[in-house]
Amino acid sequence: MIVITAPTGNIGRHLLSKLLESAPTAGEELRVIVRDPARLPDAARGRVGVITGSHADAEVLDRAFEGADAVFWLVPPDASLAPHDAYSGFTRPAVKALAVHGVGHVVGVSALGRGTPVADRAGLVTASLAMDDLIAGTGVAYRALASPSFFENLLEESDSIRDKGVFTDTVDADRKAPLVAVADLAAAAADLLLDRSWTGTDSVPVLGPEDLSPNDRARIMTAQLGRPVRYERQPLDELYSTLIGYGLNEAFVQGVVDMKRAKDEGLDAGVARTPDTASPTGFEQWCAQTLKPAVLS
Repeated sequence: MIVITAPTGNIGRHLLSKLLESAPTAGEELRVIVRDPARLPDAARGRVGVITGSHADAEVLDRAFEGADAVFWLVPPDASLAPHDAYSGFTRPAVKALAVHGVGHVVGVSALGRGTPVADRAGLVTASLAMDDLIAGTGVAYRALASPSFFENLLEESDSIRDKGVFTDTVDADRKAPLVAVADLAAAAADLLLDRSWTGTDSVPVLGPEDLSPNDRARIMTAQLGRPVRYERQPLDELYSTLIGYGLNEAFVQGVVDMKRAKDEGLDAGVARTPDTASPTGFEQWCAQTLKPAVLS
């Protein structure tokens, strides 16, 4: 029995699709925790157990983890909370439920940066790494998918790319860093959940096929979209003011700013790309398949 949290989110929906294909052959049953079962894909109807509610709720987790062998754990950060509460606070009920029900394996979504000089001042990433330690402390076999920024973050700027030919971030225009497609992260999670021969605690970097700078991405987007796209660097203080203006928790906003600063100082550069840490989807391919339809629709 594999339990999937956040099955309708960006990563979870890809994971659910992959497991619906592979789990029956492997003799695995699937169970999801979902706030709104109506959002599940038609392909899941009648093929997965459904626990309705939030995976921050101890009672929901108690029902979901009963009889479970493995759990996919993803925390949707709550911008109304401080980073520690948004990650470790959210996860504490799960830690108790894992122990009560003797769940053997957990695969979690985390971040790159552990062991780098900026890991302890990287805001949301620091909070995510502390969450990993909390889960690992239960004695469960745990794999943290250590991810960089997602290609899909650019979808939030579809309108700006379409209307102005501009996308923004806070890092130096020539700062090269790994980037990954969420589908590749989901594929890595599926492999770990289906083959549970691993033990102990470790991180699993998922780095994409190459490092890219904002200028590299602008060049590729220009070619794929057939129109000029350029990068504008946003100052960190401007980012802070903008997010505060949305009414977000002040400590959470500072966590975002600290994470962005750390990324510009090499947070994501601590792991070498190897055949084991690379993932297949390139930015050019992702632009053609995902960004182009979103921008030009």
